[in-house]
This record gives sequence, structure tokens and C-alpha cells, in this order.
Amino acid sequence: MHTTYTQFTKSFSQLAGKSKTFVFAILIIIIWLITGPLFDFSDTWQLVINTATTIVTFIMVFIIQNTQNRDTEAMQVKLDELIRVSKQAKNSLLDLEDLDEDEIERLRKTYLKLAQKYNADITSKAKQEKTL
Repeated sequence: MHTTYTQFTKSFSQLAGKSKTFVFAILIIIIWLITGPLFDFSDTWQLVINTATTIVTFIMVFIIQNTQNRDTEAMQVKLDELIRVSKQAKNSLLDLEDLDEDEIERLRKTYLKLAQKYNADITSKAKQEKTL
């Protein structure tokens, strides 16, 4: 079941992301608009597009979330591998996504301070080079 769902969402998201699919959706809306006068812009005529768009939106929420989750997990594995193979990297960061928000915020502030120090060092060196 899991593999079937994954294959379905991958295929569906690839199809949904194509320009031809977008054009098809626009054509459906244009056809719906053209048929308005034929149906006297009735409640049923409006209900058709409202129901269709609601169903498509409902399904797309799950498709997009599944695709995003899969992409995020794949990227996380790739980043973990880069951290693992880097001699200067802190391997303690490998499971960063499993920390709670406070721990992540603490680490973010630590790295922000490191970045500010690094930028200050670069600025200082640039000024020294200009005076030479």
C-alpha cells in the first residue's frame, strides 16, 4: 500500500506540475464560463465548478504534502551525508531535525554569532588590506 501511494503521488505531482496540465485546467474553466449562458448561470452550473475545485484542492493538499515530505527527507539524508564526510563538521548536527524548537533556536543563535564573528573578521581584514 505504501509503495503504491508513493508511486501514485510521485506520478500525480509530476503530471500536475506540467504546463499542459495548467493549460487543461484553464480550458476547463473557459468551457465552464462559456456554458454559463446555456444554463442561465444556474445554481447547479455554479455548483459544478465549486465541487470540482473543492475536490481537486482537497486531493492536491495531500499530494503536495507527501511530495514535500519526501523531498525534505531526501534533502536531509543528503545533508547528513555531507556533514558526516566533512572532517571539520560537527557530527552532533546530524539529527538536528529531531531536536525541539528551543534546542534548535539555541543552536541557530550560536551559529548566528559565529557568522557575525566571521563577517567581522572579513571586514577587518579587508580594511587592513586597504591601508597597506
